[in-house]
Amino acid sequence: MKPNQLLLATLVGIQFVFPALAADSADTNRDSDIEVLKQQIHELDQKVRLLEHQREVDRQTAADTAKEQTRELDQKVRILARQRELDKDDATAVAKKQPLVKLDASGFTLASADTNFSISLHGLVQLDSRTFFQNAAQGVDGFILRRARPIISGTVFHDFDFLFVPDFGGSSTVIQDAYLNYRYRPELQVQAGKFKSPVGLEYLQSDTYLPFNERSLVTDLVPGRDLGVELHGDLFGGVVSYAAGIFNGVADAANIANSDFDNDKEFAGRLFFQPLKKSSIEALQGFGFGVSGSFGDESGTSALASKYTTDGQQKFFGYNSNVSGNGTHWRISPQGYYYYGSFGLLGEYVESSQKVIADANTGTIDNSAWQVVGSWFLTGEENSYKGVTPAHPFNPANGQWGAWELSARYAHLGIDSDAFPLFANPNTSAKSADAWSVGLNWWLNKNVRVLTSFSRTTFSGGASGAVTKKPEEALFTRVQLAF
Repeated sequence: MKPNQLLLATLVGIQFVFPALAADSADTNRDSDIEVLKQQIHELDQKVRLLEHQREVDRQTAADTAKEQTRELDQKVRILARQRELDKDDATAVAKKQPLVKLDASGFTLASADTNFSISLHGLVQLDSRTFFQNAAQGVDGFILRRARPIISGTVFHDFDFLFVPDFGGSSTVIQDAYLNYRYRPELQVQAGKFKSPVGLEYLQSDTYLPFNERSLVTDLVPGRDLGVELHGDLFGGVVSYAAGIFNGVADAANIANSDFDNDKEFAGRLFFQPLKKSSIEALQGFGFGVSGSFGDESGTSALASKYTTDGQQKFFGYNSNVSGNGTHWRISPQGYYYYGSFGLLGEYVESSQKVIADANTGTIDNSAWQVVGSWFLTGEENSYKGVTPAHPFNPANGQWGAWELSARYAHLGIDSDAFPLFANPNTSAKSADAWSVGLNWWLNKNVRVLTSFSRTTFSGGASGAVTKKPEEALFTRVQLAF
């Protein structure tokens, strides 16, 4: 019973006790009994007060104890939190001193902790097959190791990038690319070494992403890889791209340039615009167009392409053996592409003019070529000039089959009529070639691709030539590994 309740019960009991006492001892004991009862009540009251005070003391003690425990726990949490921060700082400090190692679908990369120094290893291997119909003299059926390239790239001192690409495919080993690029800013870069001349749109596209095994007839007229120095960059976040360089200028893309056979150089440049790249309208972002060209004063046999080739890499035009370059050689190429969703379209035109000499005969040969190539991803991937990543990489166990691409191309190359008969043999060299191609490409994943295509090339002239007397019909396949 609580102290207050006990006191109340005592008082009530007293009310009943007093009459009884009065009745029994009315005369002599009443006063003394009353005093005794008062004393008892006083004692009980003191006990009640003492109990209440003790209860308050106990409650305060418990509260102080709980408060102290809470304070101690809070202090421990603060200590642990601070220790965790210190551990994180230590881990971050250690990580900043450790080299970075990365291995994924893009290749192997080793970099310093501050990324100022890095080196990456990539690779490209393409195993092709070619099967010719109609004319057995056009080519040999069989498998070809088209490209086998270890690709080494990297950065030194933060701003200097390098690329080294040997190629062990084909019948000989060559150095495809070897250059150093100073990247002051994305808008201002300087590149020196051996690399692609900035003229052909399709030629500048990576071999990894071509929709067909071979580039089109247009490539016969654009300059290939060459030794030189180039100023280039991207302005306004890639809305405008430019390149301007000076090169040896001794080869078209069909040949490899390693040395200069005269004292004259070739200037080459390109301006390319993607004016709506940053537009909020997605359908307009993938539109790009530009113009490129080259100019040089080239003389000697090295200034002429040794051959123009078909999709099957068979020669359909060549200058006579006594013909050599005799001065100005210029090219101009309007070009453009459009990519939206799964659809892609690329087109370009090239005009090439070269002064030539054969014995005492001189002339200017103006050749031209154009192409249109389209592609469509049946599986809905986002098409682009720089390839795609399959939305569902090949994994039969999960019902995933990679990406499927349908492609088509038409190309034309015309030879100047002034080339015949003084500078080229009309019986064995064609006056023009027209080629159409269709293909189906299977991207198993980002690194593995299988290509299948059919191409038919028809010729005007060269009726006695082994290659040109009948249309070239060829079936191509390719298994590609790229990382």
